[in-house]
Amino acid sequence: MVTLNPEYVIEKKQRKAVVLPIAEWEHIIDELEELDDIRAYDVAKSGPQESVSFEKAVCEIQDGYGE
Repeated sequence: MVTLNPEYVIEKKQRKAVVLPIAEWEHIIDELEELDDIRAYDVAKSGPQESVSFEKAVCEIQDGYGE
């Protein structure tokens, strides 16, 4: 869990914005990027799976670099 120390920008007695220390903001960004990776993995795993041999995968990768 991320511990935050927000400060609020208040206008007419309503919160309008949040100010965070940069280290906390960078931690939030890191967590969001990891969450995006997890979601992309979950989507990829939910589709049909096709097995490819290691040798074939290497050949396909090498062929792609030749373009």
